[in-house]
Amino acid sequence: MSKRISTFFQPLPSKKLKPDATTTAQSSSSSSSTTTTVPPKPSTYTHHPSYPIPIRDPPSTIATPLLSNPAPRPPKALTNHPHLDLLYFQPFLPSPLARDLFQFLRNELPFYRVRYTIRRGGTETSINTPRYTTVFGVDDTSTFIIENSESTSSNSETSVQDETTNNLLDPPPANSPILVDSSTRTPLTESKSRYRCRPRPIPPCLDILRQAVEKATDDGTRYNFVLVNYYATGDDSISYHSDDERFLGQNPTIASLSLGAGRDFLLKHKPGAAGGTTDTDRAIANAAAKPLKFPLKSGDMLIMRGETQSNWLHSVPKRKGLQGSAGALGRINITFRRAVVPGGTENYYRYNVGDGEVYRWRDEEGKMVATTE
Repeated sequence: MSKRISTFFQPLPSKKLKPDATTTAQSSSSSSSTTTTVPPKPSTYTHHPSYPIPIRDPPSTIATPLLSNPAPRPPKALTNHPHLDLLYFQPFLPSPLARDLFQFLRNELPFYRVRYTIRRGGTETSINTPRYTTVFGVDDTSTFIIENSESTSSNSETSVQDETTNNLLDPPPANSPILVDSSTRTPLTESKSRYRCRPRPIPPCLDILRQAVEKATDDGTRYNFVLVNYYATGDDSISYHSDDERFLGQNPTIASLSLGAGRDFLLKHKPGAAGGTTDTDRAIANAAAKPLKFPLKSGDMLIMRGETQSNWLHSVPKRKGLQGSAGALGRINITFRRAVVPGGTENYYRYNVGDGEVYRWRDEEGKMVATTE
């Protein structure tokens, strides 16, 4: 019979964590010193009824450096264009940590290739999302809590450990986080839910990262959504857009972390002021005509703040030279946002989860594969 250990996911500590038993231990005697390798702890998994699969918790080799403020150098502030306010980390994560995190997330997260329809000029058009996506979180009006606990946090999680079989099909533990109203703490059951979608709590492997991003800026910014995009090849892309939806509030802050293969990130000013005669008008016209290009590498992070979303568009264009075979990396992009009303929750789950197949990474095939796990 498997042994279960339930743990409550704790906030970011103020001090650097000590290495755990997965590291090498030194033992000494009166005559000599020997090195003893301690066996790694069995993997633990976070279960939740809203997850299509249990999601493995990060090993200490990833979690410990993330909790220790990993950025090797301060970010560069970029405010030298009209309405632009960026923080540019080059990098935010050192190369070995970025590599390990990329491989871990690609292997462990459930992904989707969302299909949906939109109406253009009175005609319905079918859209196939040109990348793999997944999302976790819920807007400010709701939160996840452990039932019968005074601790309330959108990132509270339960980890389950099976030391013998690593069985991923076991039911979730009794104290799995439940969705409640943020103000009244009333449970949002299926019959009383304000959502058509099914919100999912942020799993520890992404929540540790969320805390690290919040700590790095230290400006009070808090995020309640984590969106993950996987670009398998250079054909996977995202067209010019801005994250200026009303459900994000005024002047939202959005952090964007790159892992894996490098890709260009383009920014261009929204048209509208071109043709004016002031220096600002001419600067805006130039920014709209010639995009800013950021060649993002693995571990780099851009944080877009202030009026950026209201006035700038951004994209990740196709790059035909990049392949997604077993010998190539692919790219993961993780964005952190804060939705303030239920409309944001509905939007993010519709366009990043949908109701289609679940995809998992398969090393032996070198690609994402639809699965029924």
